[in-house]
Amino acid sequence: MRRNKHEASAFADLGIKGPFLEALQRLGFDTPTDIQTAMIPPVLEGRDVVGQARTGTGKTLAFALPTLQRLTPGIPFQVLCLVPTRELAVQVVEEVRRLAHFTKLKSEGVYGGSKIRAQSSRLREGPEFVVGTPGRTMDFMGRGDLTLTKLTTVILDEVDRMLDIGFRDDIRKILRSIHTRHQTIFTSATIDEPIRRLIQQFTSLPLEINVSQDELTVDKVDQCYVTVPRHDKLRLLKMLLEREGVERTIIFTNTKREASRVTARLTKSGISAAEIHSDLVQRKREQVMEGFRSGSIRLLVATDLAARGIDVEGVSHVINYDIPDYAETYVHRIGRTARMGRAGKAVTLVTPEEGKQLTEIEKFINKMIPDHSVEGFVPSAPRDGMTGGRGASSQAPDRGGGRSEPVGANAATPAAPEPAAPQQTLGARFTPMRRRRRL
Repeated sequence: MRRNKHEASAFADLGIKGPFLEALQRLGFDTPTDIQTAMIPPVLEGRDVVGQARTGTGKTLAFALPTLQRLTPGIPFQVLCLVPTRELAVQVVEEVRRLAHFTKLKSEGVYGGSKIRAQSSRLREGPEFVVGTPGRTMDFMGRGDLTLTKLTTVILDEVDRMLDIGFRDDIRKILRSIHTRHQTIFTSATIDEPIRRLIQQFTSLPLEINVSQDELTVDKVDQCYVTVPRHDKLRLLKMLLEREGVERTIIFTNTKREASRVTARLTKSGISAAEIHSDLVQRKREQVMEGFRSGSIRLLVATDLAARGIDVEGVSHVINYDIPDYAETYVHRIGRTARMGRAGKAVTLVTPEEGKQLTEIEKFINKMIPDHSVEGFVPSAPRDGMTGGRGASSQAPDRGGGRSEPVGANAATPAAPEPAAPQQTLGARFTPMRRRRRL
């Protein structure tokens, strides 16, 4: 016990006390992260705070822990925390409950996809801390189940993503309906002009904390790409899963349909995987996420929207089965691994015609991504009905219009009875424009 008290002293130095220190000891948290060190004291003081930090830096604890310590047990609806997705709402509620384990404080989540009667019933129990998506929060406010007359703190978590999804008007309506004197906390990975306007309108002399770097960096992630014909992507994925020593892994696709297809094909091959996307009912999504956190589900096939807010420790690999449409999305995807000082690897499958997207990603992160060879993988000739993937049914590999030089050391030519036309490669990526690096 003496060792635990010593370990918790770093949080005690920030002003955390009693049952919350016990909860930290129970959870094994001994050293605060940069965002926690910076945010906890001013939040404890009741100041308005704007915290800018990337995902995976511990910002949920940074706002939840000091906010909980300021609450008075028994007074309902003292805190309203708005989040962009139901998955993140579930995660924040779970973390709040763990932090409040040795207190009588209650928390509840309100979000779509779950029965409104059940959530309404739990709200009538008067939880002090409510976490919700903007749409469902407004529903309960309109029904009178959620009142803000005793609110002391409002938190907007991942406000940049809430605006991306289209919650701007809902957020403004909720904030304008609060008439009590209260503390306002914003957290965001980025601060752009629309967020700046919200901050100016709804905070009072906020303390701005920025522990993110000037640019989104992914240096801690071991990154690589593998060139693969579209029809061979699934076969290559299976080989990666068998040979990369993957543990807990997220496989990203660009569409719900592809997520379902990849999951079904992996399962049929004897590789256990689960999918998560917006077509799943909420209960199923929660079951999948609980399995992924507990380790009973090792492979999670996800779309970008469904993956927003996923904050699971110990993700060893991120595999971009589909290269993302935007460079920013790439950064958010691979940020699911290499968290809290752990190692992590990101592998992106790139078809010969996707060189431009890869170049845009490299320009955005200001880093060249090395190519990677998978031992034993040799591209195969496409067969009718076996191409698969988005657009693959009408698009055969272009073997005539591209450059003939191979991509990196991993290019391989399949054996064939007759010489084949040169396969189109990513050689066009290696141009002077690509080498103009940001300084």
